[in-house]
Amino acid sequence: MRRIAVLGATGSIGTSALDVIARHPERLRASVLAAGCNVEALLRLCAAHRPEHAVIDDASCFDALREGLRERGLATRAHCGTQALEALVASDACDTVVAAIVGAAGLPGTLAAARSGKRLLLANKESLVLAGELVMGAAHEAGAVVVPIDSEHNALFQCLPVGHGAWGHGDDWRRAGVTRIVLTASGGPFRGRPRESLHDVTPEQAIAHPRWSMGPKISVDSATLMNKGLEVIEAHHLFGVPAERIEVVVHPQSLVHSLVEFADGSLLAQLGLPDMRTALAVGFGWPERIASGVAGLDLVRHGRLDFEAPDLDAFPCLALAFDALRAGGTAPAVLNAANEVAVSAFLQRRIAFLAIPEVVRATLEAIPAEPAASLAVLLDADARARRHAESLLRAFPAS
Repeated sequence: MRRIAVLGATGSIGTSALDVIARHPERLRASVLAAGCNVEALLRLCAAHRPEHAVIDDASCFDALREGLRERGLATRAHCGTQALEALVASDACDTVVAAIVGAAGLPGTLAAARSGKRLLLANKESLVLAGELVMGAAHEAGAVVVPIDSEHNALFQCLPVGHGAWGHGDDWRRAGVTRIVLTASGGPFRGRPRESLHDVTPEQAIAHPRWSMGPKISVDSATLMNKGLEVIEAHHLFGVPAERIEVVVHPQSLVHSLVEFADGSLLAQLGLPDMRTALAVGFGWPERIASGVAGLDLVRHGRLDFEAPDLDAFPCLALAFDALRAGGTAPAVLNAANEVAVSAFLQRRIAFLAIPEVVRATLEAIPAEPAASLAVLLDADARARRHAESLLRAFPAS
């Protein structure tokens, strides 16, 4: 029986994870559920899945969680705060961790799982963009199995000859005969539009993704292609493939999630309907395949698959992410922090859409990369980048 801690249980990925877990009661059990501050949603999940432990991050909600569990007659133990979460993740309360807490808040739980040698189903993008060297180094040292849950990286995981433990150590990719990995991008709502047509883009237009309903920040990242740039950095850390061996192609149908090219000329692709439950089922069952609840892909009905090169003139954020990856060290943390500040300002109508990459570019130029020697160094770089990006906003007024 696999005992699973779901961090970010009340979010969309957590909900999908619990759906897959519930389909396999004979082999999967949710033993720890963690949430930020949504007590009622967490209580409903505890009633449905009967975990041994429930963790709420917001201290002001702890009494409500504890009393709610008691009133429902549940044996689930209530906990509060980051330290309690880390302790549970590192303990025998679980052997598998779904890391789906959004933002930098998810990093402590992710690191605790990696350092404890757990099977880590990683859905927290910031953990690898901000501290990829630390997370993967800890995973290698402890023998953790890291299964990415982003559809693109999960597709690479499925196509690569993944062994036990964390992949991407040293020259694993070269020994496997990999010559190139290709991430696909939908292209976002402005695919095909020239740069000059994007001056007056509104937040409402930017978050109107043609295929998915996502949060405002990730929707804007998709519109600028920064989301794909962050995924390039993730892929490097997950699989050890250098920047020059990573490519991005625009694939508007979003059915091919990633591809891997090998030295013999073979190109392996993973296809499927865009549903996170597939990736989660891979993570829970690997090396076996288990049912996810996702239907198969009807190729005849979908009919065609198109691919095109990304327009780096209209969408320079992708190129900036490659630049940060090549610079290494703290540069990806600076990139991520500056982008978060710029996207927030755009959503508040403080700057124009095309100012987002300019704020990121200027911040990268102002804060040189340093070795990512520790989490403290990375968090300091993150804080300095945020302050600098905020100071730049006055120079990029909204159109």
